[in-house]
Amino acid sequence: MRAGFVFLTLAYVLSQFYRAFLAVLSPVLGRDLGATAADSSLASGLWFGAFAVMQIPVGWALDNIGPRWTSAILLAIGGGGGSALFAIAETPAGVQGAMALIGVGCAPVLMASYYIFARLYRPAMFATLAGVILGVGTAGNLAGSVPLALAVESLGWRESLWVMVVASLVVAVGLAIFVKDLPKVEVDKDTPKGSLLDILKMPALWLIFPLLMVNYAPAAGIRGLWAGPYLSDVFGMDAGGIGTITFWMAVAMMVGSFAYGPMDRIFGTRKWVIVVGNLLGALCLLGLWAFGDNTVMTTAILLFGIGLFGLSFPLMMAHGRSFIPPHLLGRGVTLLNLFSIGGVGLLQWITGRMYVASSANASSAAAPYQSLFLFFAVLLLISVAIYAFSEDRTD
Repeated sequence: MRAGFVFLTLAYVLSQFYRAFLAVLSPVLGRDLGATAADSSLASGLWFGAFAVMQIPVGWALDNIGPRWTSAILLAIGGGGGSALFAIAETPAGVQGAMALIGVGCAPVLMASYYIFARLYRPAMFATLAGVILGVGTAGNLAGSVPLALAVESLGWRESLWVMVVASLVVAVGLAIFVKDLPKVEVDKDTPKGSLLDILKMPALWLIFPLLMVNYAPAAGIRGLWAGPYLSDVFGMDAGGIGTITFWMAVAMMVGSFAYGPMDRIFGTRKWVIVVGNLLGALCLLGLWAFGDNTVMTTAILLFGIGLFGLSFPLMMAHGRSFIPPHLLGRGVTLLNLFSIGGVGLLQWITGRMYVASSANASSAAAPYQSLFLFFAVLLLISVAIYAFSEDRTD
């Protein structure tokens, strides 16, 4: 399965690229298509929304069809087809439809890897492996910063999207050739088959869901969307400057992914590592709210902190997975991911509305963005307070 994991990782690199590249493209989309920050917010929210909705059928497909064709077919149709639609878009609505289709294509790739990890490796290794693929995949975040800005300058944004069409199709073919399906889990004849409803009936998960919905949203939302217009409006940065700062934020997210992974084994707890990390992330958000128009350096450091502390996702997935029986792993990990990615999509839509409302009577260019940072921080603090009552479980 080594070659299969290589292509699954490459597919996740593409997924990270697609969720983050609008921050760099927002100035040129505004110039060429008349797309506003609210239009880009909706496009980003549709990517996450489509991704989230697809987790239910993807979970069923992983348990019943397997990771090979589930990931290959959806990436080819959604990633390749959606990128082509983006490349020929003439209006913001065209970009939004393309982003929704790309979200469908990216929906299975990380969960296919997590499904295989959960089936093949010891449970104690899940968080570490999940963090590694998340960290390596964050290279897509890096590609969606400075390299994309350079590609847009030299090739043009439409031509850059055609390159992504080819990349998506090549990786999809690699998934079809090299990923291997696993034997179905043998269930004792006296054990009920189970369904998604059985997972939703687990009380332990309902104390995890609120933070799972919020923990990744600030890092993903700010890096993938709000960093671009924020740095442009408040500090007058062009695509090159935005690309540089978002590049370093992406580096911080990569470091955070690797760092969180093994911490449950180092400290003997998942719950309290997650609590401390998310509290530090909330402090960085409060810093942006208080000092959002201070200096570029202050802003860059706080954005770096949000990226670093906002990647507790692999550890949260490991915490949730520890309550799920083996024969429901596919539906279990995708349900957890639905809450996480669905939360990002929902908050992208909400923050887009908030931005439009607050910018109408804003006292400064920074004020609408500062309200978004405060909103993210308050949600994170409330969710951490709920999560603090959850059952700590390590494997």
